[in-house]
Amino acid sequence: MKHIKYLMMVIMMAIFTTAMAQNSTIRTNHKVEKSETIFGIAKKYGITIEELIKANPVMNQPGYELKRGETINIPYAKGQDPTTKTETKTVPATTTAPASTTAPATTTPPTQAKTTTVPTTKPTTTAVAGKKEVKVGVMLPLHDNDGDGRRMVEYYRGLLLGVDRVKKDGITVDMQAWNVPIDADINTVLNGKEAADCDIIFGPLYTKMVKPLADFCTKNDIMMVIPFSISGNDVENYSNIYQVYQPQEDFDRQTIKNFIQWFNNYHVVIIDCEDEKSTKGDFTKKLRAELDNYALKYSLTSLKTNDKNFAKAFSLSKQNVVVVNTEHSPSLNATLAKLNILTEKNTDISVSLFGYKEWLMYTKVYLDYYYKYDAYIPTYFYYNEVSADTKWVERNYKKWFEKDMMADALPRFALTGFDHACFFIGGYTQFGKNFNGGKGQMTYKPVQSPLKFRNAGKGHKNTNFMFVHYKNDRTIESVNY
Repeated sequence: MKHIKYLMMVIMMAIFTTAMAQNSTIRTNHKVEKSETIFGIAKKYGITIEELIKANPVMNQPGYELKRGETINIPYAKGQDPTTKTETKTVPATTTAPASTTAPATTTPPTQAKTTTVPTTKPTTTAVAGKKEVKVGVMLPLHDNDGDGRRMVEYYRGLLLGVDRVKKDGITVDMQAWNVPIDADINTVLNGKEAADCDIIFGPLYTKMVKPLADFCTKNDIMMVIPFSISGNDVENYSNIYQVYQPQEDFDRQTIKNFIQWFNNYHVVIIDCEDEKSTKGDFTKKLRAELDNYALKYSLTSLKTNDKNFAKAFSLSKQNVVVVNTEHSPSLNATLAKLNILTEKNTDISVSLFGYKEWLMYTKVYLDYYYKYDAYIPTYFYYNEVSADTKWVERNYKKWFEKDMMADALPRFALTGFDHACFFIGGYTQFGKNFNGGKGQMTYKPVQSPLKFRNAGKGHKNTNFMFVHYKNDRTIESVNY
C-alpha cells in the first residue's frame, strides 16, 4: 500500500502540473522589449510568475529564453474579474546608491529614471501591503586577503546587481556593507546606529558571530539572512533567522525521501567504487536502510566485479537506476566505462544514473553520458549557462565590475547574491513582517538558487530541493519539490 501511495503521489503531481498549464484566462498580449525579464513582466501586470508561466507553457521547456520581439500571453490574476476594467498608475523606479564603510570599491551602476506601469487591482496571492523602501545591511568578509573574502566580494556584487534589478519594480533600497573578517569583533559594527536601522541583514559568514548578530537583530526587529555554511542550530532559537545553507545531513534526508518517491518502481543497483576518500558511503548506507524499510529490492555490485556477474545485478524487466558511493570523477569515469560495456553486450538492459550535486562540476566533460544514461542529479541549485536570465546577470556583472565571475565555483557566488537580493527584498516589500519565505510567497523566479523555507523551531530553514534530469532526448528538466 505504501508503494501504491507514493506512485499515486507522483502521478497526481504530473496531472496537476499539466492541468495548471491549460487553465489560464488570457487578459492581453505583451511584446517583449529589450532587457525585459519574466520577473519584471509579471510585476508590470500585477501577476505572479507562476500565473505568467502557466499562461505560457513554453516557458517551462528546458533552455527557454525570453527573446526581444516575442509575443506572450498575459493572464488575469487570480481572483481578478475579467470583466472589470483596471486603471493604471505610473510609479517611478528609483534606488539609493549603495553605501559601504569598509567594503571594497565597486563600480556603482548609473541611476536611470524609468517608470513601471502596474495595475491598481492586486492579485489575492500578493495582496499584503509591504514597504517600498528597504534598508539592507551586509556583514561579511569583504576583502581580497583570502578565499573567503574574494568569494564574499563576488556575492556582495551579486547583491548589488539584485538591488539594481528590484529598483526597476519601484523599490528603493539603501544598502550599507561592513567588512567583517574572521578575526573581527562584530559587536563593534553593531554599536553603530546604521546597523540598527536595517530591515534586512545578510550575514555573518562565521559561526561565532551568529549569536551576537541574532540577538541584535531580535532586539531591533531585523530579518537576518545567513547565506552560507555555518555550524550549530541557532536558527531553532531565533524567529528572525533565515538559514539558507542546508546541512549535508538534512540534504541527504531529503534526497533519500525523494529518491524513494521517484524511483520506487525502478530496480536499484548500488555500485561500490571502493573510494576511501569519499563520504558518500554514508549516504548509500542510509539509502539501503530506507529501501529495506519500504521492502524495495536492490542489488549490490562492484566496479571490480567481472562483466558477467556485473550484468546479473541488473533487471531485464524493469528500468534500473544506478547509485555509486562516490562523487569523485575518476570513479564516475570508471562507472561509465563499465556501463558502456554492460549496455553494449546486453541491449535489453535499460539504465538510469543517479548522481550527486558535485557532478554538476563535470557537466562539460560528461554531458553526453548524462544524456545517454538518463542521469538524475539531486541539488539545491542549477547553473544554466544558456539561460537568458543567467546571461543577463553575467553580462551586467562584467559591465559593472570589468571582470568575469569565478568560473571554478558552483554555485556561482554572484548569481547566488543576485537571487538572494531579489528573493528577500522582493518578499519583504510584498509581505512586510508577514514574509516567511514559504511556497505561498514566491514573488521571484530564481536564476540559479531557488529558495523555499519552512519553520525550524522559531526560525526558518531553506528546504529547496530538485532533481536535475538529463533526458535521453538531450533536453534537461528540473523536478522541483
